[in-house]
Amino acid sequence: MTSDFDAVRQLRKQGVDPFQRANVLDLVTPSDAQAKSTTGQMQAATAKMSPAEARVQLPQTVQRQQTLPSTQVGAGDNPADRRAGEIRRIQKDIAKRRRKNIIALMGRLAMFVFLPTLAAGYYFYVMATPMYGTHSQMVIKQAASTGGGGLGSLFQGTGLATQTDSTTVQSYMTSLESFIRLDADHGFTEHFSDPNIDSIQRLASDATRDDAYDVFLNHVQIGYDPTEGFLKMEVIAANPAKSQEFSEALISYAEEQINQQTLRVREDQMSGAQETYAAAKSRRVEALAELVSIQEEVQQSDPLAQSAALQQRITTLEIRLDDERLNLASLLENSRPNAASLSATESEIGLLEDQIALLRGELSGGNGGSLVSNNARLRQAEENYVFQVTNVQATLMQMDTARIEATRQSLYLTISVPPIAPDSPTYPKAFENMLLAFLIFSGIYLMISLTVSILREQVSS
Repeated sequence: MTSDFDAVRQLRKQGVDPFQRANVLDLVTPSDAQAKSTTGQMQAATAKMSPAEARVQLPQTVQRQQTLPSTQVGAGDNPADRRAGEIRRIQKDIAKRRRKNIIALMGRLAMFVFLPTLAAGYYFYVMATPMYGTHSQMVIKQAASTGGGGLGSLFQGTGLATQTDSTTVQSYMTSLESFIRLDADHGFTEHFSDPNIDSIQRLASDATRDDAYDVFLNHVQIGYDPTEGFLKMEVIAANPAKSQEFSEALISYAEEQINQQTLRVREDQMSGAQETYAAAKSRRVEALAELVSIQEEVQQSDPLAQSAALQQRITTLEIRLDDERLNLASLLENSRPNAASLSATESEIGLLEDQIALLRGELSGGNGGSLVSNNARLRQAEENYVFQVTNVQATLMQMDTARIEATRQSLYLTISVPPIAPDSPTYPKAFENMLLAFLIFSGIYLMISLTVSILREQVSS
């Protein structure tokens, strides 16, 4: 209902006249008891009512209370002002918390980054003992080959040909054996145990050999450049003279190591060639002795010529024998041959046959052996002697070749930059070290912060 008139209209539309009391009572149809009670109560109430109250009351409209904010408010209750105040309060709270976070961050940075960096800078600028670094540069070269060619000669004398030798020498110069020699010869441990050196760089008096070796590795820096084949070395010491002394000692150790690397190869090559040459010479001497012994035994200086002479004499006698035999045959053809001529011819034939037999005996078995066997023995001895002479010449050439090869295998350490003691301290590099310390501490702090943040997020989730 929107008004009193609307309420009356709706009641009359349903057949109820709100201005008639009977009609109003007819709307209610209670039971008899209730009707009686209700009628009594209504009569009593009507009797008690005043005339003004007893008049008929029409339905009244209900005033709906508006719950919307009123525009009639005071100046202090303005929503815009209230929102601005809330925003200012939130901004102040955020700024306060931001200041607290920044202060806490700066405190942590100061504790874990700035203070350690300042302490490191104080050490490098004030407390650290100046150190002197002596630089040197060397290269290992191989003797040039006098002959040959091919692929191996392309790299002859270059860094590629001596790369393995260079790395071997580098390893030896930083080895424990090299440190022991340097300490025994030049007092490396004693030098770094000097009380004038600051406590951080100083070697303790009761330090072990391994501790001293660690100091040696930190103060002797050797690098190899494979592109050019150079060995670069820097030796650091608290005294420039000592730094140069240590460098020169290590270079001498390197030279000894290079010589020892090729000494065995060269000795093996030369010893083999020398043994072969000595054995060939010995066999030549034995062959010559055997030849002389056979010549003395048969008493023949030239058996071939003697055999040829005997053979020629036998041939001559055989020709004369044939002539005498022909002469004898011609005498025997006569019916009455001359007895004296026949006897002389027969005697001559006998003498020729005896002489031929004697010469043949000398040719086949005279003087304890046949001339043929003696000739064969002499020829064999001569051939053996000639062979041994040829063998000695071949081994001599082989020994010369081995000597050349051994010379080619030789390695040489050439010092391109000699060690010279510096005038001013090389270390510590205070600014670079301080910057490095700052970066290290910053990195450690950043890693720890990220780890804590990740763990906190995982726990809170």
